[in-house]
Amino acid sequence: MAKVRIPTPLRNLTGGSAEVEVTGTTVREVLKDLDSKHSGLAERVYDEGGELRRFVNIYVDDEDIRFADGLETAVTNSSVVSIVPAVAGG
Repeated sequence: MAKVRIPTPLRNLTGGSAEVEVTGTTVREVLKDLDSKHSGLAERVYDEGGELRRFVNIYVDDEDIRFADGLETAVTNSSVVSIVPAVAGG
């Protein structure tokens, strides 16, 4: 099973867990499984059109999926998927 690292603002949806095991062969499938196990996550990472919110960054094994195949980026059983909210400030 792949592992998903959960950022602090979303841990209330995972019972406080910082890391969750999921199944799936793509990022899309991993996020679907994650939401099925921890309801409410999808609405926090997807916009109304079903695309990733622009302030949500996702990495598979430290590689930004925006520079790979987006939500269709491959995930293996040994992959670590990280959800990283963008940080703004000045």
